[in-house]
Amino acid sequence: MRSLYLALLKYKDHLVFLLAVFFSLGILLKNDSPNIYLIRGKFSDTFSFIFAPTAWIKNMSQLQEETQLLRQKNIQLSLQLESALIDHDENKSLKKLLNFKNESSMVLLPAKVLNMGISSNISSITLNVGSNDGVKVNQPVLVPDGVIGKTLIVGETSTIAQSISDVNFRLSVRIYPSGATGILRYLNSNICEIREIQKNAEISIGDNVVTSGFSYIYPDDLPVGEVIELIEERGSFQKVAKIRISPNLSSILNVFIIVNSNINEKN
Repeated sequence: MRSLYLALLKYKDHLVFLLAVFFSLGILLKNDSPNIYLIRGKFSDTFSFIFAPTAWIKNMSQLQEETQLLRQKNIQLSLQLESALIDHDENKSLKKLLNFKNESSMVLLPAKVLNMGISSNISSITLNVGSNDGVKVNQPVLVPDGVIGKTLIVGETSTIAQSISDVNFRLSVRIYPSGATGILRYLNSNICEIREIQKNAEISIGDNVVTSGFSYIYPDDLPVGEVIELIEERGSFQKVAKIRISPNLSSILNVFIIVNSNINEKN
């Protein structure tokens, strides 16, 4: 306590000066005269650099928080948009399936794709229906855009269907309007080729390809795809047509199984 008292005595002149300065500034700043406003402005211009770093740090911190918030909002909106687009596409697909079923004269069993390619030795599609739903072996599997395979292994509640993309899959088809027939096999990337077409068949790019009806499995005139290329084999009495199948095999979610048709009833 004594040391504090001695220090006050030693620096009393300085303390009195500081008190006088603060007191004078307080009186000046409370004055509303134009000269005082001018002094305030000069004072602010002179010492504003002292507060600049603090303001910059505060602005940067606020900007970082706003940026993070905008990123979160952007991610949320992107996810919502993606979900809306998926729902829209699924609704269109389901509507197309419903219209196809209503317009078809065949008995169609709807099925959902559970898995693709579960069997190692064949290209296959696993479906959520089985013998309890009336499914049998060698029934056509299709979507509104075209044939995608046939049932191969039927359980009580699930079915494995051989896909049109399997290397051993063959399909008898007809090309319109010429009526030329041939045997289809899958190549890659939704591209197939049709062989055993007569050399003199008049076929053009864009011609429609459908099932021929020669098979005991597939009824005639089921859609398959369209011609995209013609190949003339030198020294052969036949020609080859490449077609693009209509269904996009990698994005199929729902299919139909033909459980009753004229061909099924005969066999």
